[in-house]
This record gives sequence, C-alpha cells and structure tokens, in this order.
Amino acid sequence: MDIMVELDHLWKIAQADRSLLALLLQVLLMAAAVTAAVLINRYSHRTLTQRLSIENISLLRRLVLKTGQRLALPVSGLFAVLIGKLVAHPLGIETPLLNVIAKLLLALAAIRLIVYALRVGIAPGATLKAWEKVISTGIWLVVAIHLLGWLVPLEGLLDQLSINIGEHRISLLMGVKLLMLSGLYILVAVWLSGLAEQYLLRMPQMNISLRVALGKISRVFLLTVAFLMALTEAGVNLSSLTIFGGALGVGIGFGLQKIVSNFISGFILLGDRSIRPGDVITIGTNYGWVKELRARYIVVINRDGVETLIPNENLVTTEVINWSYSDRRVRVRIPVQISYNDDPEQAMAIMAQAATANPRVLADPEPAVRLMNFADSGIALELRVWLSDPEEGIGNVRSDINLAIWRGFKEAGITIPYPQRDVHLRQVPGPEAANPA
Repeated sequence: MDIMVELDHLWKIAQADRSLLALLLQVLLMAAAVTAAVLINRYSHRTLTQRLSIENISLLRRLVLKTGQRLALPVSGLFAVLIGKLVAHPLGIETPLLNVIAKLLLALAAIRLIVYALRVGIAPGATLKAWEKVISTGIWLVVAIHLLGWLVPLEGLLDQLSINIGEHRISLLMGVKLLMLSGLYILVAVWLSGLAEQYLLRMPQMNISLRVALGKISRVFLLTVAFLMALTEAGVNLSSLTIFGGALGVGIGFGLQKIVSNFISGFILLGDRSIRPGDVITIGTNYGWVKELRARYIVVINRDGVETLIPNENLVTTEVINWSYSDRRVRVRIPVQISYNDDPEQAMAIMAQAATANPRVLADPEPAVRLMNFADSGIALELRVWLSDPEEGIGNVRSDINLAIWRGFKEAGITIPYPQRDVHLRQVPGPEAANPA
C-alpha cells in the first residue's frame, strides 16, 4: 500500500506540471526518432548503393535510387516523428517540438530534391556533385532559422556589424545576402542556360557553330542578369560599382588580359566558323578532332583518347591545319619501293588492288598509283587513297593496305629492296710502279 501511495503522489506532481512532462517526453521521442532515422538511413543508403553498383541498370531506375539516397534521412526521420506523435496523442500531451522537427525534415527533403533536380538538369559532373550537399545544407539552414523565428533578430545583428566607405554603408548582412543570393541565382542561371544549350543542340537545321555561339551568349547573358539581380536584392548601390569597374579595367590590363583574350577569341572562332565541333585539326604537335568549344579553350581528343585543352587565342594567332574545313575528304599517301629487277606495272596493279583492303577507302575519287622516281635503292611507287572520316584515324588504313601490298608482292615474287650502295675499289700504283728502274 505504501508503494501505491507514493505512485499516486508522483502522478499528482506530474499532473501539476504537465508542461515539464510533455517536454521530457518530446525530448525522449525526438532522441528515439533521431536514432531510428540514422539507423534506417544507414541501412537504406547501403542497400541503394549496392543496387546502383549493378551494371546495365536503366537511367530511370538509377535516378529513382539516387533520389532515394537523398530522401532516406528526412523521410525516415518523419516516419519516426509520426510514430512519436501517435504515442503522445493518447496521453493528451501536446507536441510542439515534434511539430517543428517535422517541418524541418519536410523542408530538408524538399530542398534536397530540388537541388538534386537542378544539378541533374545542369550537367552531371564531379564539381557540382561535391557542392550539392553544401548548397542544400546552406539553404536548409536559412529555412530552419526562419521556421524557428530567429531570422529577423539575426538579420538585425548582422546589419549592425557594418563599416562606412565614403557615402556607402557596407554591412555583414549585405555580404551574406550577396554571397547566398549570388550562389542561388547563378545556380538557376546555369541551369536555364544548360536547358537552352541542350535545346539548341537538338536543332539540326541550324549550323553547329551558330548553335554553340547562341548557347554561350545565353549563358553569359543569364549569368550577368543573375549577378546584377543578386547585387540589387542584397542592397548594393549599383552606382558604387564605377570604382569597381575601374579596378576591373586595371586588372584586365595587367593580369586578366590573357583570360579576356581567350574569351573573345572563342567568340571569334564561333563567328567565323573556322573551328567547329567534330573538325579534325592539327595545331603544333597536337592532332585530333574537336570535341567541345568552351569559353576559354577548346577540347581536342586524339586517337589515344588523350584530351588536350588548347587556349582559344592560340587558334586565332597561330597556324592551324583544319583537315575538314570545307571538305572532310583527306588523301593518304602510301610510298613503296620495288627492286629494279621487278616489273613496275605489275607492282602498280597489285597496289591498286590492295587499296580495297580497308572499307573506309573511297571509290570516288578512286585510288591512284604513281611512279614517283628512280631512287638509289629501287623504283619509288606511291599509292594515294581518299578517306571521308579522318577523325577515325589514318594508321589503321595504312596498316591494312600495307599488309595487302606485302601479300600481293610476295605472291608475285616482287621484292622490296634494302638500302644498297655499289662500292668500287681502285688500285693506286705504289712508288715503285711510279718510278721504274
């Protein structure tokens, strides 16, 4: 009976201070929800990662699994919070703390989903993937501070930390706004410009150089508008940018002139259409086809798969061989020597037949064989064939044709001579022969 009396006394104390009991219960439920969310997230993340490692997975399924990775933590947290609310409801206990946690988790799920959609829409890449968590976490922190009601006091505190430069007042709040709004607007601008470039690249009736040029112009325009909007929203007086413009001009004159030169040269290349994506070019010792035109450089990939970044200024100021400027057909020369003891007409017929050894050789213009000269070691012949796809390489065509020539010469008994010299020994008379007794 003493135990029942004590329990009844504790219950009356708890009923007298239900707010404390509710708070303690909510803290316990929140701790349980966090623990459950972490465990569920760890298990689901491991399971989704294993499924993503499977080869030949469809693109849609891959997107669904990657989306699940980003939503696993907030969704599992929401599930645990809802269970906590179901536990507290029959006891008649209000759960304002769990309500705030639920709103924060919903905001986290929505922000992660939106940022991931923007990243996929811009372009898949390691850089954006690395910044995805930073961007989503930063946006969520701002939303969380707003939901907790701390945003207005925090803005007032940051606005008090300021300095005056002439007639202009610059505060820490202005800097934070400029940084965050610039990142947000630039992210949206890059996403929109990426959509515009993809739309332009799907228009085959438009010249490829014009499509790339319009895509670059739209990107520069949208980025400029995004930066100006961020300045305006942050409260920066645009008239004060005249000083910054002068400093930027001095910087361009000294340190940024190469960057600006490459940037302008890129638009020159797009305007005169001298270099286009897919062209096969030689610049210096670099040979390959143009994979991509960028704002500062072009990407040239060779037959070994090596990508070379060549600044746009080099393409404007130096000599460039464009193998596919007006006509994609190129001629390949294959020199061969035969012995003076062999019939050159028979050898030329075998070489003409060997030109069909590779299917990439064009029938029009037809292959031609020429007797070039009478060299020191043999008769110099040359087979000339035409190709229409130089980006596929020339070495494989030479190899197939040289093998066919070797087989044909071997069957016909025609020899390919070694380098040779005729040496004549002259006997010089000695002193005794010069002065006979």
